[in-house]
Amino acid sequence: MDHRRCPAAHPQDLTSCVGPVVVTVLDAVNAGANGCEHHGARLLASLDRGRVYALPDAPPGAAIRTFKAAAGLRPFCWVDDPRTAPSQLSRIEDRARQER
Repeated sequence: MDHRRCPAAHPQDLTSCVGPVVVTVLDAVNAGANGCEHHGARLLASLDRGRVYALPDAPPGAAIRTFKAAAGLRPFCWVDDPRTAPSQLSRIEDRARQER
């Protein structure tokens, strides 16, 4: 069995890649990693001011799918601790709290 995963997969995130490497996720200082949409979204959700770009051979919509998926994920979603602080919630959860 092949246990290699894309460069965007965090070492503590034990989930498998879903599909090929199709996006690049960059942080605020342009450090980045290429990844599958799944790990790209998980990485993007964990970054402040992160960005996602489709690789040249990516299928149409790969970057936007990754971006939308990240909005619904909590930062470092592979950590099981209780999370209630705004910085520990998904962007969607945080936005909903602010609208109350």
